[in-house]
Order: sequence, then C-alpha cells, then structure tokens
Amino acid sequence: MRPSFSIIVFTVLSGAGYGLLFVLGLSLAWTAGTASGDARVALGIPLVVGTLLVSAGLLASVGHLGRPLRAWRAFSQWRSSWLSREGVAAVATYLPLAVVAGLLFGPADTRVPLRVGAALLAAGCVATVYCTAHIYSSLKPVRAWRNGYVLPGYLLLGLHAGLLWWFALAGVPVEGNHADAMLPFWLFDAILVAPACIILKLAYWKWLDLPARGPDAGDATGLGGLGTVRSFEQPHTEENYLTHEMGFALARKHARRLRTIAVWAMVLAPFAIPALAWLIGWPASWVALALGMLGIFVERWLFFAEARHAVIAYYGG
Repeated sequence: MRPSFSIIVFTVLSGAGYGLLFVLGLSLAWTAGTASGDARVALGIPLVVGTLLVSAGLLASVGHLGRPLRAWRAFSQWRSSWLSREGVAAVATYLPLAVVAGLLFGPADTRVPLRVGAALLAAGCVATVYCTAHIYSSLKPVRAWRNGYVLPGYLLLGLHAGLLWWFALAGVPVEGNHADAMLPFWLFDAILVAPACIILKLAYWKWLDLPARGPDAGDATGLGGLGTVRSFEQPHTEENYLTHEMGFALARKHARRLRTIAVWAMVLAPFAIPALAWLIGWPASWVALALGMLGIFVERWLFFAEARHAVIAYYGG
C-alpha cells in the first residue's frame, strides 16, 4: 500500500494522544483524592497536550478523505463499520475529557466525580484505539493486516508513546510538577511496555516475511482451476488508481534498514532518560520522546508500505 502522510500523522499523533490521556486517566483515577491543588494544576499540562495531539490526529484523518465536508456521514454506519465506530468512540471520549478538565481545577471535594470521569476517559482512549486497529485488521484482502499482531501493536505503541510524552511533560518546571514522580511510569515502560513493543514487532515482521500462498492471477480471474495463469498483456497501458495506491512496492533491503531504525529508536527511547539526565537534566526526557516518536513514525510507515492488497494479483503483481 502507498503510505499516506495524513494517515501516518493521524495514527501516530492520535495514538500518542490517547496513550497520554490514558496514563493521565489512570493516574487521576488512582490519586485524585490525595493530589494537592498544585499537583492538579500541573496535571493540566498533559491534559492539554493530549487533547491537542488527539485533535490534530483526527483533523489529519479528515484531510485524507476525498470530500472532507462529508466526513459526518462516517458516523452513520457504526453498526457495521469499524471506521464509524472509531469516529463515535473518538467523539464520545471528548465527553469525559471535558468533565475531567472541568473538575481538575475545581474544589477538592470533587475527587469522587473526578475519579469516575478519569476512569471513563481511560476507557474511552482504549476503545478508540481498539476501533482504529480493527479498521485495518478487519480487511481480509490485506494479509499484512489480517492477523493477531495489529490490535496489540496499536495498543502497545500508543501506550509507549503516551508514557514518553508523560516523561517529557513531568519534567516541565512548573509548580506542583515533580519529575521524581515519573519513576514508576519509567520502570513500567522500560521493563514491560517498550520490550513488549519490540518483541511484538519482531514477531510480526518474522511472520510477514514467511512465504505465504497469496492470491495470484488465477485467483483474480477465476481461472486458477484450469492451470497456471499468466498475464499475456497488462490490463491497463498506464498506471491507474489501484496500481498507484495498492501496488506500492518496498525493496527488502530498505525494509530491513527501516525496521532496524524503528527498533533501535523505540528501544533507546526510555533508556535515554537516565543515561542523559546527569548531563542535561530534565530535557533528557525530550530526547527520549524524539527518539521514540521517530521509531513509531518509521514503524507506522512500514505498516502501510509493506502491506499488499489482493487486487494487485489481477495486474500480475
């Protein structure tokens, strides 16, 4: 598949935004009753940044549509379309987000509603990313997506990106912000989330490289039962929409290099924080964030570039 910049931006930014809001929701649901007023104000930073990331990603997805003014019609097919379900879940998540934003700066006696709103916010983030992953994993003609790796990959990479943003924002020098409070989150990412992302992607790429009996010209024409079918002449004399969008080919040597970049960037991201903290202080978390987002961006580009649609078999691809 030809990687579309708008879709890559959408999945990367929205995934990071929902991951950040998920971490914020869990944190508030656990500590809203004990957090001081200054700490609550400091938590407004990831709230704003997460909202901006999610909103920017959703706007990028609308820009990919042929007629963006008709984007509202996507919500009408929620009974059968994962794309519609994603839109409904994304809009619905703004409701607990607004509740959390209103209660976060309210009086201290709102801790119970704040915890409930934060838990609903975390659930909405998971539901939205879940629907996004199913948009691709439900496509039967694309072998690279129709498997059990896509859903956990989207969830894990979103959480990894969210934790990296959490690290970076936890070091911002504002009253009520304490960089040392991110230690449990750093351990969780470095010991569990980041390694799980790497193991999952390596397993996915190993599976993707296995020789598989895919659709060929015989399947596409319905003549496979008569013997080997080969194209005597191309169906079209020049490139059309299907061959342009669905027939993108990535050389194996380039794929290997990009996979290496993605893996090392994601591996080094959480460990760059303690390694550089003694040299440059809290900005080390921003270096980790840049590395991690680079790795996720490359991984997401590969996710589309290495996918092959079955329709290309008709053109002898």
